[in-house]
Amino acid sequence: MEGPIIEKTNEPTPEYLLSEIRRIADGNLGFRRAAEKVKTFPQTPGIYLMKDAAGVVIYIGKAKNLRNRASSYFLQAAAVEARTADWIGDIADIDFMECESEVDALLTENRLIKDIQPRHNKDLKDDKSFPYLMITTHEDFPRVEITRTPKDRGAKLYGPFTSAGQLRGAIQVMQRVFKFRTCSLDIEESDSRWNWFRPCLLASINQCTAPCNLRISKEDYKRDIRRLQTFLEGGSKKLLAQMRDEMSEASKSMEFEKAARLRDEIKLLENLDKRGEIDTHAQPEVFYIDPKKGVRGLRKVLGMDREPRVIEGVDIAHLGGTDTVASLVQFIDGLPFKPGYRRYKIQGVQGIDDFRSIHEVISRRFRMLEDQQESFPDLLMIDGGKGQLNAALAAFRDQGITPPVMVSLAKREEEIYRPGDSEPIVLKRNAFALRLLQYVRDEAHRFAQHYHHILRRKSTLD
Repeated sequence: MEGPIIEKTNEPTPEYLLSEIRRIADGNLGFRRAAEKVKTFPQTPGIYLMKDAAGVVIYIGKAKNLRNRASSYFLQAAAVEARTADWIGDIADIDFMECESEVDALLTENRLIKDIQPRHNKDLKDDKSFPYLMITTHEDFPRVEITRTPKDRGAKLYGPFTSAGQLRGAIQVMQRVFKFRTCSLDIEESDSRWNWFRPCLLASINQCTAPCNLRISKEDYKRDIRRLQTFLEGGSKKLLAQMRDEMSEASKSMEFEKAARLRDEIKLLENLDKRGEIDTHAQPEVFYIDPKKGVRGLRKVLGMDREPRVIEGVDIAHLGGTDTVASLVQFIDGLPFKPGYRRYKIQGVQGIDDFRSIHEVISRRFRMLEDQQESFPDLLMIDGGKGQLNAALAAFRDQGITPPVMVSLAKREEEIYRPGDSEPIVLKRNAFALRLLQYVRDEAHRFAQHYHHILRRKSTLD
């Protein structure tokens, strides 16, 4: 053996453990290379992906410190630890993806494991989703609740959150301050029968303003809800500073139980920051989109002679800020068709240039379809605005290929651009056609950003 294969510790190594380490290292040259590769990982939060000799991901994990956590799989103890001993010898390569925070890493790990289904990840393969905090918006007296199946209309969502228990505790603290209701009653201010309704215990202990008994007007209650939303959207510093002052005063007055309670409440409220953003960490499985209505809506909006049965979406991503890749996703009858997904490594573009990258991937994709006499999609959607759409049109023109029906979707205002039209199409935010295009766009973006390409052979990229 050429020097140490697995990092050494200061603990004495039993003979049986040395034998296991030699067996792994001697039988897998890739394992040796992976052990060296982790030494170059950044010391930042992120996701690490273990791959076998065929390049298939076999395990995904999250880390506060990528280098330290990934290196632990190449220490002596990992060879005999029950959790890893059976598969650690299959490691032939390792990759990583940096994340902005530990929370971002946790949510990204969950998404990746559900999508890729690595054979050695046991815990996160089910359909369980993260909780959201939901505030209804269509009621006279909006209610606040925790849900794992959020509505996509008639509600304001915050999250996803990483801990349902911490979220429940934070809501109890916030309820003492903002006194909102958490019940499921359908209360209307115009219905005088609510004057005779008996409020629950929360009203008696001054944690709810009892709209169920019309003890508060609709306007005053909604003012409290707006204050709550301001708090959730970044206005928490003032309240937390006030609570810290109260905790300090309670401690000085030797009211230690009160000080401890305030300390715990402050911690719960601070945990509200440990959440993802809807746009970044949306969980597709919890937001239902009616595919049939979406397809029918697209036919009507775009004036097509038939429903677009096959839709393809293209997105450009810059992995690590340098390597440019393109993703292509395919939907059939309004639903994702993952065998049709492709990812391309952009080859002829230096630096970051979305227009030229789109030109390249469209040229490669449709030149191949044309040469092999394969059918084109009914609808091609480009992520971006008019410039991105024109880049795709130029690719068809330069290849001498007649394009399919094409649109682009600009994210900021969700405007739909069509070739030859000077003005974009602007649909209502809850229109089925727009929601289906958003689903295609978001899936293309997620596919590029979340390293689905690691399931493909290198020939697919080239």
